[in-house]
Amino acid sequence: MDIGIDMNHAIITEGREKLSISGVRDVLAFDEETIQLDTVCGRMTVKGENLHIVSFHTESGDLSAEGRLHAVAYLSDNSRGGMFSKLFR
Repeated sequence: MDIGIDMNHAIITEGREKLSISGVRDVLAFDEETIQLDTVCGRMTVKGENLHIVSFHTESGDLSAEGRLHAVAYLSDNSRGGMFSKLFR
């Protein structure tokens, strides 16, 4: 899939039960507790319960998921030190 740099990225949650994300390049992995994505803004992890992907349109980069949402986080590209090392510099 060829997604340009100008693709918009947005996250919309509805009552912690529905999630819509634009700017998704690829779904890297998923199960009922975690969805890992590659977005135009970097790697992203969605944590929750009973998660399932309702739809993913590769041309537009739009993804929708349902389940009980607990957290959405962007992952650091820097493997040394991880996310917490950047928070406590």
